[in-house]
Amino acid sequence: MAVIAERRLALLGGGFSTDGDGLLDDWVLDQVAVPRPKVCFIPTASGDAPAYIEQFFEAYQPRSCESSVLCLFRRELDDDALRTFLLSQDVVYVGGGNTANMLAVWRAHGVDRLLCEAFNRGTLLCGISAGANCWAEGSHTDSFGPLTHLSDGLGLLSGSVCPHYDSEPGRRSSYQEAVANGALPAGWAVEDGVGALFTGGLLTDSVTRTPQACLYRVEPGGDGGVKEQAMHCRLLIAAPND
Repeated sequence: MAVIAERRLALLGGGFSTDGDGLLDDWVLDQVAVPRPKVCFIPTASGDAPAYIEQFFEAYQPRSCESSVLCLFRRELDDDALRTFLLSQDVVYVGGGNTANMLAVWRAHGVDRLLCEAFNRGTLLCGISAGANCWAEGSHTDSFGPLTHLSDGLGLLSGSVCPHYDSEPGRRSSYQEAVANGALPAGWAVEDGVGALFTGGLLTDSVTRTPQACLYRVEPGGDGGVKEQAMHCRLLIAAPND
């Protein structure tokens, strides 16, 4: 009997690019049951920014994993090699930046289809900011300047996603308005410091590196507003020798 791979993805409100403690990065690697997982960073949303790539390698090369980066603005792999490379990864980590631009570039190179294929084969997909937005049906974004809704995404997670829910002025009210008026479907609002794991489309773990940060489920309310439900997040604690 064929083994059906678990379809898993994680929304991140932090990690190597924003936090010095590495707790969310360790949590991501803990989700993969192999001794040295292959972890690929995709920095498309930042235009393959060299400093961002350097941050990734500084954070992941010392860890027990095989780290790599997929650059698309100076692509080196042909279609067959690109497919083989992405499907060999245990974790794909997507960085922040411009969600709309990233999705357009992915589609031009066929990366959107390959990520969906990798997801169906059991690769853990995760990311921060634009790298969290991209997995859902829609998201809350500043891709076009002012905060607005984007009815676009890979649709691997039903509903919508809002990053930076607590840290950027206007995020909370603007996302709630979009959900209330139907511009975006109900979804998940991620505060900075939070990690949320979804398995088979269901929330199976939620963590935070700071006691005050939280994950919220935001749904339309009967009065033209929204219902906001705080989800329990277990606190990540550094090991004594860290």
